[in-house]
Formats: sequence, structure tokens, C-alpha cells
Amino acid sequence: MAAKVVPARGMRDILPVDKARREHALHVIREVYRSFGFDEVETPALEELSRLESGQGGENEKMLFKVMRRGLAAEQALLPGDAADLGLRFDLTVPLTRYVASNAAALRMPFKALQIGPVWRAERPQKGRYRQFVQCDIDIVGEPGSLAEVELVTATHTALTRLGLTGTTLRLNDRGVLTGLLTGCGFAEDTHGSVLITVDKADKVGLDGVLAELRSKGFDEGSVSALEKSLTELLPLRDVRTPGVLESALPEAVPTEVVVRLREIADALALSAPGLDVQFDVTLVRGMGYYTGPIFEMSMPGSSSSIAGGGRYDNMVGRFSGRDLPAAGFSIGFERIVDELSSGDEETPAIALVHPAGANPGELLRKQQELIAAGARVALVKQAKRMQPLFDALVAEGYSRVVRARVAEDGTLEFGDPSDLTTS
Repeated sequence: MAAKVVPARGMRDILPVDKARREHALHVIREVYRSFGFDEVETPALEELSRLESGQGGENEKMLFKVMRRGLAAEQALLPGDAADLGLRFDLTVPLTRYVASNAAALRMPFKALQIGPVWRAERPQKGRYRQFVQCDIDIVGEPGSLAEVELVTATHTALTRLGLTGTTLRLNDRGVLTGLLTGCGFAEDTHGSVLITVDKADKVGLDGVLAELRSKGFDEGSVSALEKSLTELLPLRDVRTPGVLESALPEAVPTEVVVRLREIADALALSAPGLDVQFDVTLVRGMGYYTGPIFEMSMPGSSSSIAGGGRYDNMVGRFSGRDLPAAGFSIGFERIVDELSSGDEETPAIALVHPAGANPGELLRKQQELIAAGARVALVKQAKRMQPLFDALVAEGYSRVVRARVAEDGTLEFGDPSDLTTS
């Protein structure tokens, strides 16, 4: 028996009905983002390895697909170290910051970028996790104030609502809160990364699980106990808009302006995105190492997984250009939302033009063009001996109407009126 032919592990083939749903979703997302003034850009799939391994990508840098140098002899290609010089991008943010640094003279600031494309991560494939997947990013470079965060969230909430994904919740935090919290609890600065990796698991293992892991890592008991006390007080707090609520619970090491900034964002979103539930979450970390300020994730009702996430990353562009520029971005987890959506573009009727074998090609194409000109999407479909299985397959592919052709006595084709495919 021949071996089963399948895509590479962690990759997928997209069937036509699924492709139609994906393209419809991408069209809606693009149109909404463009209506907010974001301009679409495109960056290469490959970047210099040194940029992708700059220490800003968090755990994702460990999942790089590396590309070997071209022209190496076989024995050289086996050597460690400099055998690879390029890598497939693991997100769209690192390429965008390089793009801005490369093209700064041609860009008007603030620069509002829209970028949609595949990214690659060499992680263990499982349900909902792939090695190649699509991201939809918007970024604002050159705007230092909370206007950037508010516009990013409002535009994304509008896009998701337009797709029919309502009742979303935005979890909001700030890297300044996390840094000040750990400092106030006595954790040394060089341990913050390790501590935050553990805190980020709170939604899965709970506070007890976080504390147990911190103790198993050997952190000072006094610091862990202080963090336990702070988190116990902070976890129930979801309202960031009422002055004084968070300030009274946070350590003095958290700057007041950080909390004020979160309040500004929440107050503005109450006006610009009134249907969005905004909640403070002290355990929200976001794994990327490049975040410097507000961070946020959006989720759907009844789901523990986020469908969009982002934050402020003010120091990244300067790493490539030598000139610091404030920046913030938001990314839709496209693969997580697409299965929740209806199929295809419902506003464009899809018609199957069913014809007998040997029908005149010119007449068929003339009729097809007539239907297309009327605003339909039309597929030429040859008659089958058993029509019902064919119709069932067409319905599954998104076709809703059928036009039947038959050969008249004079040899020309006659076409019936469009009818409902499900009742034909």
C-alpha cells in the first residue's frame, strides 16, 4: 500500500471552502483597518538571524526555523555556529521594526502600518497550534501617548465585531506594573524574566500553582511571600478606572504615572469601544521581551485563550536604526478566530452552472460572463449520473444557486433560471 501523502508536520492544506472563509475574514479585517487609516506593508519571510535572535522575542526565539548559508560544502554545513545566517520570521513585529529603520526617510510619522502574512515557529504541533500560521498586525510607530493603544484596540474591536465576534473582553496591564511589583517584593532585576514566565501561567495553574513553581525554582521565601500577599489583593481588582483603587494595592515601586496611563486607556475605550469589557489583570505578562509599557489581550466569552494581543514596544526600532521611536502594536490570532466564522462572502451569490458533456464552450462561457456581470461567482459544473451527491458537495463548498443548461433541438444551449441549490 502506498504511503499516505500529507503536508509536513505542523503544516496544513487549506480546502476551497475553508479558503473562502479565510479570504472573507481577511477582506473584512483589511477593510476595517484601512478605514482607520492603516497602510498595508509587506516584509520578507526571511530576516537576518542576528535580528531574530536579538533577545527581544522571548520564548519564540527558541523556535526559529534557521536557513543554512548558501554555497557551503557539505562538511561545512554540518559545523555548528555560523552555518546558518537567515531565519523564517516568528512574528511580524520584529520585521516591521527593521522595515521602519530601513525606510524611515520615506515614511510619515506617526506611521500606521497594517501587515498580514504567514509566520513560522518550530514548536510541537497540537490542536490549534501550527508551525505555519497567519498573523494580522496593526502598528503605530511615532506616537508616544495612549492615543496609539486606544486606536489599536478600537480598530481591532471594530474588525472582530464586523466579523460577528461580539462580547469580547480586553485584559489590560502594564510592564511598569509588573516591574514595580517584583521590585517592591524584593526580586532582583536579573530574576524578573524567570519570575514573569511563572506568573504568566496564573490563568492555567492558579495562584497556588504560581507560588509552588516559584518556590521550586529556589527564590527567596520572603520575596515569594510578599508577592503572594500582593497578588492576593490585586487579583480580584478588575476596575482600573476608579482613581485610587489600584494605587492603594500596588507597592510604592510602581510609578503612579503607570496606573494613570492605564486609567486613560480604559476611560478612552469606554467612549470609543463601548461594547468592549475592559478589565485589569495583574497576571497578564505577554511573553515577548520587547514590551515596555501597556500590554493587552482580547478574548471571547467562554474561552481561556486570547484571540488578539499586543502592547507598547518603545525600544525596538532604535536597536536597528540608532534612533528611538515610540511604537505599539496589536495582532489578531487569525487561526484562532477563523473557525468561529461563517463560510465565504455571503453577499456574493455563488452559482453552479450545470451543463451536459460536450456543450458548446462559447455558449457556456457567454452565459457564465453574463452571470458574473450580474454580480455572481460562477463555476462550470459537468452533469453527473447522480446529481444529488454533486449538489451536496457544491453546497458544502459554498454554492447556493444552480442554473441548468440543456441542449435544444437546434443544437444550441438553453439555460434555466437560477434556483435554490438546496432544493433542486
